[in-house]
Amino acid sequence: MAKGWLRAIAEHPDLSAGVEIVGLVDLHPPTAEALAAEFGLANAVIGSDLGAVIDETGAELVFDVVVPVARAEVVETALARGCHVLSEKPMAASLDEARSMIAWSKKAGRLHAVVQNRRYIPGIRRLRAFVESGAIGALTGIHCDFFIGAHFGGFRDAMEHVLLLDMAIHTFDAARFVSAKVPLAVYAHETNPPGSWYRTGASAFAIFEMADDVTFTYRGSWCAEGANTSWESQWRITGTQGTVLWDGADSFIARRVASEEGFLREQEEIEVPEAPRAEETEGHASVIAAFLQGVETGVPPETVGEDNIRSLAMVFAAIESAKSRARVVLAEV
Repeated sequence: MAKGWLRAIAEHPDLSAGVEIVGLVDLHPPTAEALAAEFGLANAVIGSDLGAVIDETGAELVFDVVVPVARAEVVETALARGCHVLSEKPMAASLDEARSMIAWSKKAGRLHAVVQNRRYIPGIRRLRAFVESGAIGALTGIHCDFFIGAHFGGFRDAMEHVLLLDMAIHTFDAARFVSAKVPLAVYAHETNPPGSWYRTGASAFAIFEMADDVTFTYRGSWCAEGANTSWESQWRITGTQGTVLWDGADSFIARRVASEEGFLREQEEIEVPEAPRAEETEGHASVIAAFLQGVETGVPPETVGEDNIRSLAMVFAAIESAKSRARVVLAEV
């Protein structure tokens, strides 16, 4: 993931002009050295101790790309030294850790935000604007399917609740963003299907109760071979007057009722306009740009920790429900 971040900075002139990489930290320094060589960072300080590298370089920002179990220590160390921090998802390994991060950020007077990069793709921005327009009436439901046979190797193969914790948060966060509804409760079921190459939790199904009687459903698997969906899931959004379908890539189909009579009402196809602001739809680059703007202006980006903890709460409530096989009310955040 560090390569993805560095590539986003290097390939976007505004970012490369505004960010100087002064250090790379890894528990295995040769890994950081190889990354420095690949991206031409000859002057970057290489080390295995984050605090020491911050002190030596005078860094003002920390891009946190560690595995989830290491995140809390990295965020606390960086904030305590006066750095703003942009973290990979998930925000934390527990809600208590996430709450602590918010408290550390407030105490330090520094920004902590999370890379929910899939909020910044054209389809998600396009769906949000379309739902907000009222073109299909009042929102009633969001339904997402995610089925991919992903062979990562590495730490994910051994993670508990791997789909819910490492991937489903993207769709959960996007559904919360598109709907602009507060998640209230969830019932979830988690499995590890026969033939799975993950240790546990490669497949999950969840029904979320959202505010205003909106229902969000999720069906997913990371060990489903043969007919991969998009990484962004396949979406069906229903309203009181119509439906919009998105394949997670480039196909949008929207229809609404065009008559007031008949067993099956006549329908008309309607246009789904392009994303309203193209500069906001470049994934990691857009998240980093929004983070930098937040640092400069003091106006928090939309993926700031205080907001992102709500998506994390959806994940942990789903995990708790899957373990207890019972409906779970989301924790107060």
